[in-house]
Formats: sequence, C-alpha cells, structure tokens
Amino acid sequence: MADFHQNGNITTLHNLRTRSLEDLTYELVTFAETRKITLILPCLYSELEGPALPHILDELSEVPYLHRIVIGLDRADESQFRHARDFFARLPQQHIVIWNDSPRMKALGARLEELGLAPQEPGKGKNVWGCIGYLIARADSSIMAIHDCDILTYDRSMLARLVYPVAHPAFSYQMAKGFYPRTDGHQLNGRVTRLLVSPLLIALKRVVGDRDYLDYLRSFRYPLSGEFAMRTLTLPDLRIPSDWGLEVGVLSEAWRNLAPGSVCQVELADSYDHKHQDLSPEDASRGLSRMSTDICKAIFRKLAADGTVFTANLFRTLKATYYRAALDLLDSYYNDAKMNGLSVDRHKEEKSVELFAENIIRAGQIFLENPHESPFIPTWNRVHAADPAFLSDLLRAALEDSKEYG
Repeated sequence: MADFHQNGNITTLHNLRTRSLEDLTYELVTFAETRKITLILPCLYSELEGPALPHILDELSEVPYLHRIVIGLDRADESQFRHARDFFARLPQQHIVIWNDSPRMKALGARLEELGLAPQEPGKGKNVWGCIGYLIARADSSIMAIHDCDILTYDRSMLARLVYPVAHPAFSYQMAKGFYPRTDGHQLNGRVTRLLVSPLLIALKRVVGDRDYLDYLRSFRYPLSGEFAMRTLTLPDLRIPSDWGLEVGVLSEAWRNLAPGSVCQVELADSYDHKHQDLSPEDASRGLSRMSTDICKAIFRKLAADGTVFTANLFRTLKATYYRAALDLLDSYYNDAKMNGLSVDRHKEEKSVELFAENIIRAGQIFLENPHESPFIPTWNRVHAADPAFLSDLLRAALEDSKEYG
C-alpha cells in the first residue's frame, strides 16, 4: 500500500519503503530518553500455548527503546500465572504480568462493585483498562502502545512504526492508529471491517445524512485494528468499552477528546494475520455475531449522543441500505482479491452480510429498548475521585502478586 494519499480528515502516515527499521529504532531510542514508552499486551493464558506469542517475544526481545512491558493475563489459575511469569521472563525490558484473576485483584474488583464502578463484564476491554490503571499508577511513562498477542505475522517494525508518530517531539499527534491489509497471502480476511463497518458507514451517511463523526470513522483504513499508541496524559479521561466495541469505542473517545489534527493512522505492515473468530450465526452471544452487534451499538450510541434521532423505521431503512451497499462492495473485494491471486468465498461472504444485516436490526432494537445502556468502564479520573487510594492499591496488588507467586 505504498502511496501518499491523504483523506483530508486525519493524517495518514504511509510506508514508502524508503527508511530502514534500524534508522527508525535509532531515533526512537533517542526519543525514549525523555519520553518513556510502555507496551501493554492484553493476553489470554491460552495464547501462551499458541504459535504467535513465542515469536512476538522473540521480536520484542530485540526492541531497545521500550521502558516497560505490562502484560494483562486473563483466564489463569495460580499455576498458570506462575508459568506465565516464567514464559515472559526472557524479556530483557522491565516487565510485569498482572494476574487479573488473583485474590488481590478480585478484592479490588469487589471494592469497585460497592462503588458502582466495576466493569460490567470480563474481556479485553477490562484487561486493557486494568493495565492502563497500573500504568497511570506507575506515572513514569509518556507513551503507551497496545497490540494483541495473537499476531501470526508479527515483526518489531510494526511497533516502531506504531509509536513513532506519538513519540516524535516535533509531531503533535496524541494518538496513532495502525492499519494494514488483512491477508495471510492466500485469502482476503478482515470480514467485519470489509463486510460490516465499511458498508454500514456508507449506509448511515445515506440514511441520516452528513455527519462529521461518520467522515472521521470512514477516514480510517482499518478502524478495527487492535494496534494503537497514545500519549499517557490522555489516559485518565479515556472511557474503555467493556464489550466488543473496544476499537470503535477508543476511536470515538479520540473524536470526543482530541482535535482531528492530534490523531493519525500509520501503515504497519504489508500483511497481517491473527486468530480468526467464528461467524457463530447460531449464537448471537459469541463470535463475529456478538462482535458485529456490539460495534453497531457503539456507533449508534455515539451518533445519538451527537443529536441523531433513531427510530424503528430508520433501522429498517438502514438495514436495506446497508445490504445493498455491502453487496456492491462484495464485487470490489472479489475483483481486488482475484487480481492479487487471493481467494474469496462469495457464498460465505454473502452469508456474513446477511447475518450482519440482521444484527443491525438486533442492535437497533437493543438501543431503542435500553437507550441508557452504557457499556463503558468508568474513567480512571472518576475511580480516583471516588476512591483516591485505589490506584496505589492496584499497583501494590500487582507487585505483591508478582513477588508472592514468583
């Protein structure tokens, strides 16, 4: 994707293949002397047994500019936590594995329950939120980066390109969002972005009219990427969604809190492949079916907060408009894949579109029946206001877990 096109809404930073990783790394080491950089890795224990994470650690071990790595570990018992500590021990950087299921962490969760501030459900959003709280409590980093632990095509150049825009002292960016083509070299992937988000934003513009927020979301080449970097000063007021609308929710928060000139997207890789979720058409609470519903709700909530009035009739019109836009894009994706020697299963693609169309109606019904639903985890500023000792206790719990079970 070596081009220099700009969309006019947010800056796109391309990879024009004119600069080496070594050159970028040299600069980042210099920047990191005054702007400490921390990487957050939200992780399931099962990912320690997968093919991606060992290679990711091999790559991260060669990164000299990271001040700290914070690993949030979900779905682990005590013996698995001990194994995880050993697994990550080869990282040369300062690092900590936060055991989210430890007795100490559960006690802190009970404190939040009493205050009415606890995350509504477990998952990646809660994991990221907890790691951000730990980072805020440490108060020694200027830059935070996040990426997933299931990236099969990981290369340390991805991290260098991700953090460079927010680490450079002459750049004004507060947030950088990664993008890439979702392909494993054999087939075209990225179904939810291609078959839901892109045609849904087209349909929304046709149905509800021009909205700056829609133009903003449409500016991102891969809005559902799990890779982003931010200046840590923005973190205490960041609202993290607890459902599967995490990526769209974070983009919406950047839209709410930051000027458009403070947000950029950066090209990270020529190809990208990770664990694929099942479509799960038979169970709306799992897989891409659940993800698509949560993403739709996140977009509807944001548009409603900006003054858009939604009705049942509007959602029916939106479904029909989306379906036509998605089928039109299917031809574009099919031709693009064929020209590049990639496979696309048209039948499966159309089945996905049919499911996503139904989930637009499902998300709309949920929104209309419960318009006050808020899946956002409270900001750390609010938690601190309600319980000023909580952040320091979170830091202490993570350190004591690491010491006691190490």
